[in-house]
Order: sequence, then structure tokens, then C-alpha cells
Amino acid sequence: MKLHWLALLTIGLTSSASALAKPVPIPAYKHTVVQAVSLKWAAAPPSLPPGAKAAVLQGDPTAPGPFTMRVKIPAGYKVPPHFHPSDENVTVLSGDFHMAVGDTWDATKGHTLTAGGFSSMPHGMHHYAWSNKGSVFQIHGMGPWGITYLNPSDDPRNAAKTASK
Repeated sequence: MKLHWLALLTIGLTSSASALAKPVPIPAYKHTVVQAVSLKWAAAPPSLPPGAKAAVLQGDPTAPGPFTMRVKIPAGYKVPPHFHPSDENVTVLSGDFHMAVGDTWDATKGHTLTAGGFSSMPHGMHHYAWSNKGSVFQIHGMGPWGITYLNPSDDPRNAAKTASK
């Protein structure tokens, strides 16, 4: 009788363990090589203030999954206080890029990143950014990428709607 219960227990644990050990599907990745000279720069998404250009290196920032994109901004460029729906990882490739945490603009706060500098902000963290000299930086993370401005009047998409009325 004890052997019978032991056999049932073993079968139950084995089937439970195999149910827990089901493989998680992993997206198919391919080896990607992108030379800087072959980047296809285009106007950045309309969610960013005018003047920025972007080039997608990997993935699709508008879809679920990993992505990498480069952004090029001119001198004096500012991104008002905002947050993102997923973690934001930024690596500065050239120029200067300033990032500060908070709900209101204060150019005396934050960190100055130069070539090689890196920043990672968790999703939902309120922050803002600017460049005095212009910059090229790389953003990588999990899509879909998005940006929500704390003040709706700072959102360039809203300015475009107002201008078209």
C-alpha cells in the first residue's frame, strides 16, 4: 500500500514539475551588423520635439520586443519632463546629453553625459533631457517605445493637432 502511494506521489510530482518546466518561447534573433555609414536617418517619431533624427538598428520600437535606435539632436535641443512605459537605456556616442530627474525643468540639475556615457532609467521615472552642443545617442530597450509628457502642452503631437485646426 505504501508503495502504491509513493508511486502516485512520484507520478504527481513528475507531471507537476514537467508542467512547470515548459519552455518559454524565445523570439528568433539573427546576427545583425550595421555600419555607421549605412544608417538610414529619418525624422524622429512625432512624439519627440522637431529637429531630431532617428535610425533604427534592430527590432521595431513600435512593437513588443527588443529594439535599438540611434537619435541625433541639434545644439539647444530639449525634451520636456516625461516618462516612458518601459526602462530607457541611453548610451551617448558623441556630443553632450544632459538628463535630470523630476517633474519640472531645471537645467542646473542632472548629469552631463559625453561620448561613452550611459544612463538607465526605470519605466515611469519622470525626467527631462537636453543638449547644448548637439548629440548622437543610442536607446535600447523593450518595445513598444513610447513617451508621455507630464504637461500635455509640451507634447509635440498636441501642438501638431492644434496647428492643423
